[in-house]
Amino acid sequence: MGFLHLFIVNKSGGLILHRPLGQSAPRIGTNEWLRIGSTFHSLHAIAAEASPVKLPGNKNSAGADDGIEEIRGGGLILKCLQTRTGVKFVITAEPGTSDLDAVLREIYVLYSDCALV
Repeated sequence: MGFLHLFIVNKSGGLILHRPLGQSAPRIGTNEWLRIGSTFHSLHAIAAEASPVKLPGNKNSAGADDGIEEIRGGGLILKCLQTRTGVKFVITAEPGTSDLDAVLREIYVLYSDCALV
């Protein structure tokens, strides 16, 4: 159980940062990371528009605009935190890794501290 990758995508879909976080993280080239970042941004936007129901605790009273928050697949968990400015913090981890929400919030705090200095 452990973290695999962290990537940060800006509000227009550009990749800001990507980092492997563990020994078992697959090695991916820079061009592939750029493609992954922009593809995830597009899928996140489509998911936000395609949801027909208002989710509990949704920030938008008109509908479900939260997009992708978590994807669980065979051998992988992808967790996303979208900030109010539209920046997305995405972490991938092995199944069974706990506290992904808390880790993403802490990364966001650290990022904010560095960006605002």
